Amino acid sequence: MSEVQKKILIVEDSKSTSEALKAVLEAEGRIIFLARDGVTGLALAHREKPDLILLDLLLPKLNGYEVCAALKRDNTVRHIPILIISTMDAPESVERAKICGAKDFMKKPYDLEALLREINKLLAQ
Repeated sequence: MSEVQKKILIVEDSKSTSEALKAVLEAEGRIIFLARDGVTGLALAHREKPDLILLDLLLPKLNGYEVCAALKRDNTVRHIPILIISTMDAPESVERAKICGAKDFMKKPYDLEALLREINKLLAQ
């Protein structure tokens, strides 16, 4: 029985971080889209309708909060779970991410096993 390949959008301005994560997730059979800024991230989310969005907060053009809020205001993509991955892990940052509509928050640098567990959990919902 073949599982439908899940699509994940990674919105991350660090090329090394996003490329490394892309390689790991593709090895797990995921289809990965990369965006280096918030504007591109929004456009890709609308075009590809991914099953999950991994979103950094510190982004050029539109920050992660703005991207998250814009996605959650839009009926065509608001159902997509968003996992915020950021170095900004102060309680107020995490709280603001949840208010924007993010499903969960993970601190950078992250434990890859923990991140993969979280990704699989969100994709299974």
